[in-house]
Amino acid sequence: MITNLNKEVSKQGIIFSNKNTIEKEIYIIKNNKSCLLDMKLLRNFICSVCVGLEKEVNINLILSETKKNLYNGISIEELHKSSILATRTLMEKDPVYSQVTARLLMYCIRKEVFGREIKQIDLSIKYKKYFLRFINKGINNKLLNPKLAEFNLPLLSNALLPERDLQFNYLGLKILYDRYFLHIEDVRIEMPQFFFMRIAMGLSLNEDNREEYAIKFYNLLSSFSFMCSTPTLFNSGTIRSQLSSCYLSTVPDNLYGIFESIKENALLSKYAGGLGNDWTQVRSLGSLIKGTNGRSQGVIPFLKVVNDVAVAVNQGGKRKGAICAYLEVWHMDIEEFIELRKNTGDDRRRTHDMNIAIWVPDLFMKRVIKEGTWTLFSPYDVPDLHNKFGKEFEESYLLYENKIKLGKIKLFKEISALYLWRKILSMLFETGHPWITFKDSCNIRSPQQHVGIIHSSNLCTEITLNTSSNEIGVCNLGSINLPLHMKNGKLNPIKLKKTIRIAMRMLDNVIDINYYAVKKAKYSNLRHRPVGLGIMGFQDCLHIMKIPYASKEAIKFADRSMEMICYYAYYASTKLSEEKGRYSSYYGSLWDQGILPQDSLKLLEKERGSNYLKINMSESLNWKKLRNRIKKFGMRNSNCVAIAPTATISNIIGVSASIEPTYRNLHVKSNLSGEFTEINRYLVKELKEKGLWDESMILNLKYFDGNLSEISRIPDDLRKIYATAFEISPNWLIEAGSVRQKWIDQSQSLNIYISNKSGKKLDETYKLAWLRGLKTTYYLRSISATYSKKSTFEMSISDSINLDKTFIKEYNKDLQEVKNNKNCLINSEEIDDINECESCQ
Repeated sequence: MITNLNKEVSKQGIIFSNKNTIEKEIYIIKNNKSCLLDMKLLRNFICSVCVGLEKEVNINLILSETKKNLYNGISIEELHKSSILATRTLMEKDPVYSQVTARLLMYCIRKEVFGREIKQIDLSIKYKKYFLRFINKGINNKLLNPKLAEFNLPLLSNALLPERDLQFNYLGLKILYDRYFLHIEDVRIEMPQFFFMRIAMGLSLNEDNREEYAIKFYNLLSSFSFMCSTPTLFNSGTIRSQLSSCYLSTVPDNLYGIFESIKENALLSKYAGGLGNDWTQVRSLGSLIKGTNGRSQGVIPFLKVVNDVAVAVNQGGKRKGAICAYLEVWHMDIEEFIELRKNTGDDRRRTHDMNIAIWVPDLFMKRVIKEGTWTLFSPYDVPDLHNKFGKEFEESYLLYENKIKLGKIKLFKEISALYLWRKILSMLFETGHPWITFKDSCNIRSPQQHVGIIHSSNLCTEITLNTSSNEIGVCNLGSINLPLHMKNGKLNPIKLKKTIRIAMRMLDNVIDINYYAVKKAKYSNLRHRPVGLGIMGFQDCLHIMKIPYASKEAIKFADRSMEMICYYAYYASTKLSEEKGRYSSYYGSLWDQGILPQDSLKLLEKERGSNYLKINMSESLNWKKLRNRIKKFGMRNSNCVAIAPTATISNIIGVSASIEPTYRNLHVKSNLSGEFTEINRYLVKELKEKGLWDESMILNLKYFDGNLSEISRIPDDLRKIYATAFEISPNWLIEAGSVRQKWIDQSQSLNIYISNKSGKKLDETYKLAWLRGLKTTYYLRSISATYSKKSTFEMSISDSINLDKTFIKEYNKDLQEVKNNKNCLINSEEIDDINECESCQ
């Protein structure tokens, strides 16, 4: 062990008991020699790790748990691992032990990176000295971009803040260690602050004042105020800087084009990109192939190939490949498409590893509500439907239905719209797919409708960009740590504005620095310059304010916070445009026409009809000022805001994912780095303050899977504030999503949580999502009745905020007619897999 730990501990002014409870002597192996373990040194080592946390942790308990793992002949490395295992077991008792575990892991990382034991007190000097060696070592081993050596490295090394290493919880640091830190032959060469500076340097390569911006970017990242998406964290500053998160493409209706798209998928996945493919153009089963006079096998066989490509080509060797296929609901293959994820049936026509989503026009939803007929076509016979939306789509669709009557179209199928809707919901409930996304909401509100069509969303349903035969849409993502921008229980606009301005510059820089594996992606990204600024920690903010997710106050916060974020994001884009120029396809866009995202709701209302859209359109900020800026300077980016899932990066910085409600207050989280006990630190703090945090409470939380509704000792107000995702009516999630969507120029990854298995509930929920103007939905999460709680915080359709009474009456009448016509009967398996998407972030 470290011989000077006593001195270090005494410097920190800590006094500990001299009680010694050693029952037997333990011999350890250090430097290939056997020596007696000094329990006093072991204790002092643990004490040094707990500096600053001594009032919250039990040193004796950590020591006792560590001793349980010791044995004669244990190596010094295994001894350190034993202390990590010991504190890991205590994390369920108090979240503060996650910090202790992180510090113990940090000790091991320092030893691995520096090659010897380094005390925290000496770290500042060692950090600065080693940083220059790190850059040179990375370049010499062909890991880092040689241009990094051109920076003023002594200046940047002086900006490093080693004390920020202590911010991490265990899960966050372990993820970085396992998957993000650069290594040579499995030996890490990167410390956390090197990691953040490397990313910052990579993003400032094209800046005139490179060091100035590298330091600004570093401070934003290392303080956890903002975090780039995973591909940027993986690759920024490296020799191949593929920094973008997701790619969207449309697949043409010819064999060469289909396999060219599959090839592009492989190349993009190789460099850590997630994929969204639109397959609607590909002709359906039974369509004529003129070149061979044969009949097409449709979309499904090709999707099986795509699925296997995703398995074969992982993302940079660091995480699994991930693809989502999209199909419009009028496609003849739609019924077989929505069954792709079933566990039964011909496995050659199943895609167990690929996600699927449907692209739904408003006309279909109207016919579902009115119980009308729906006609399925082969896209070969109706080629223009793919590129039309809104009223134009409806007119063409009706024209093709008339052609059937005239005998001009032979290949078609007429079914009940309600039957297809029920089948979609049935598959959604059984398999978690297809995700339901809305074509017209995305296109009518798109700022870029003057230069193309949005044919699909991306892998995680938050990106809405045009795709075509010569353009692949590209997502450049990053997210704001929202709770870090709270002050006295409210959002701090000054700090938020500053963070967003720097973050938008970082995201804009990604576009120019990015490595493009496919030319069509480069062309699209440089032409339109879209970025996706998102948020994480929304639930943390509600906990800080002591507001239940299932409340009007939470909806109001979702509305006002998103307004502020979007305002500053669009403002930052105008500042970049003033400095660097407009994006090249700006003229003719909705921005150019003076139509902002909230204004585009009126366009949607006009196209869809006022009976099918009811949204609160109020504003609270000075949007006139921003409109004038856009008119004068234009926009640097075609799209600015998109809320990604943040599954990984939120874990890194220790906040709740994206806009998600609390999954459970105590649960085991699984990812590629292993299994980790997660406990709601806000709940623990409040229970401690009320004198309710004890072993009995921990056992109760375990027994009830982190839900508070059955624990009688919990006060009612805390039950509401800490209600978990499955205790909250999904209507609250949709209402919050609706007010956010008002401001967002792209979309949001919105998971739906439903505790009670019911076709009726699914029907209501997804119809409400459409009626409330959402562009997309994401995973459906559900649990079995065993875990379903009686005290769900429900909100019926008629309780939805700001819904017009006449509209409610009409909608409920239509809905009741649907219900009376045989309820949606669903035999389903529990969708209890809460594995999070790690492709967007």
